[in-house]
Formats: sequence, C-alpha cells, structure tokens
Amino acid sequence: MQDMESSRQVSFTGTAREWFGIWIVNLLLTIVTLGIYSAWAKVRRNKYFYQNTYVAGRNLDYHATGLQILIGRIIVVVGLIAYGVLSAIPIVGLVLILLLLAIFPWLLVRSLRFNAQMTSWSNVRFQFVGTVGKAFLVYIVYPILTALTLYIAFPFFDRARKRYSINNHRLGQHGFHFDAPIGGFYIAFFLTLGWVAVVTVVLGVIAAPSLESMASPEPDPSVIGLFYLWAFLAFFPAVTFYGAMIRNLTLSNLALEGGHEFHSDVSPAQVLWIALSNAVIVLCTLGLMLPWAQIRMARYLADHTDVAVNGSLDDFVTQAQARAGAIGDAYSDIEGIDVGLPI
Repeated sequence: MQDMESSRQVSFTGTAREWFGIWIVNLLLTIVTLGIYSAWAKVRRNKYFYQNTYVAGRNLDYHATGLQILIGRIIVVVGLIAYGVLSAIPIVGLVLILLLLAIFPWLLVRSLRFNAQMTSWSNVRFQFVGTVGKAFLVYIVYPILTALTLYIAFPFFDRARKRYSINNHRLGQHGFHFDAPIGGFYIAFFLTLGWVAVVTVVLGVIAAPSLESMASPEPDPSVIGLFYLWAFLAFFPAVTFYGAMIRNLTLSNLALEGGHEFHSDVSPAQVLWIALSNAVIVLCTLGLMLPWAQIRMARYLADHTDVAVNGSLDDFVTQAQARAGAIGDAYSDIEGIDVGLPI
C-alpha cells in the first residue's frame, strides 16, 4: 500500500555497456541488410529504453514487432516515390500536395494510436482516442494561423499541440489531463528569442569588418564560417533551453485520472551542458560513444522527473487492468501500423 500523495522518483536503470552491445548489433545488421533491419532495430531500442524506465517502481514496455514497423516504412517509401514521379506534372503535383495535407492528420492519428497501443506500464496498455478532425485543426490550421502572426502566436500552437496529444491519451481507461497557463509558454518563447537576438548582436559586432567585405568582388571566406558559427551558437542553445523549460512546464501541469501528478525540474543549463558535451564526445569518437551519450541523457531526465501517487498503487493497477480488459490488449496487438511520423 502506498501513502497518500507519496512522491516516487522516475528512474532509468539502463547502462552504457548493455546498450552499446544492442546498438552495435543493430547498426551492423542495418548496414548488412541495406536498412531493412532498422525496423527491428527500432523495436529492440524501444524495448531496452522502455523496459529500463521505471515509474513508481514499475517499468514501461514496448510491444510492436519489426514487421509492423517495416510495413509502415514501406508505405511511406512507396508514397514518396509515387509523389516524386507524379509531381513532375505540375497540376498533379499541386493536387498531391493538397491530398497530403488532407491525409496527414489521419496518418498522424494512426501513428499516435499505434505508438500508444504498443506501449504499456505495469502490463496496462496505453490508448489514444484523438479524432482526425481535431488533428487537422491543430496540425494544419493552427500552423498556418501562427505563420500569419509572424510566429508570435507560436506558444498558443505549442500548447494546443500538447493538449491534443496528452489529453487524448489513456492508461487503460484512465485519462491524462494537461492544461498550463499560456504565460509559461511565452516566457520560454521570449527567453529563446532573447538569446538568439543577443548572439546575433554580439557576433554582428565582431564580424562587422568581414561583413563589409561582402560588397567587394572577393568577399572574405570567413563570412560563411561566421554564419555557421552564428547558427550553432544561437539556435542550439535556444532550442535546448526552450525544450527543457517546456518539459518542466508540461510535466508539472500533467495529471492522471485519480489524482496522480507529475513533476519535472530539469535545469536548462545542465541539459545544454549534457547535450553539448555529448555532441563533442560523440564526434571525437566517430560515433562510438553515442550509446553512452544516450544513456547519460536518459538517466538525467529520469532522475529529474517525479510522480506523486495518490493512494494505493496496487489498487490503481488492478482497476486499470480490469477496465482495459483482455479484449483491449488483443486489439492493440493487431490494430494499426507505424507510419514513422515524428510526433
């Protein structure tokens, strides 16, 4: 039995040594099979990271098969090839773009549904119940409106996207709920823009002599280098800071039906340091330290995530399993394919 509102830290128990063994086999078999094995490699990767992630003392699991992943990828590849061939005809290309905009929400819902159904916690499957119509509004209409505001309304779009995804997920039949004030999104947004602006001004002052040479017949080659330096120093930290702040905001305003609440307190500066040092080490080792870098980040994120369990965890799991039922699990095993959308 658990105490009321007992706080239990999320933990990650994977090790770099174990993951390296799986990763190197995945890599070699993917190369030998010309990419076909990558579907099974994804399953092995997800299983390892999910099974080593514990929430309130119970781990996640992943149930998809390599064949399901492969079928989804074949569909995507065939679609891309068909688009490349048919888009050579201008009018057909335009029709295909409009068709893609129409079917994208359906594909996205299928992907969310599949990934939810293939994931479980304590033997209880997740579900996704979002509708295609709402997905069209959030992922097609909202981005267009955001662009029309010169992206000043981006925080509203970002919050709407998270609301749609989180609030339509279920653990068994228990619903998740997320709703955070828009102010937190705007704070992260403007801090991100502020960082980009500061870096732009500082590098602009430093690079002023080189920029003046662009008007000459033989511009300074260092200008191109300065552009890449600006892109890296401005956007890599900005994206990392924004992601860390929004992660804290999202998880700290997330609850599961029954009064179970989540919390995240990652440090944006620490996340940046881990990401930056990981990138340097991976580059210096020609990619061989990538498994270590992935484990390092996963462990940090888990160590700074908590869940407050309200009441008896055993009772909650028993109730969730009863409400989900065996039929739901059987349906999860056969319904849907992974279309590989980045969501």
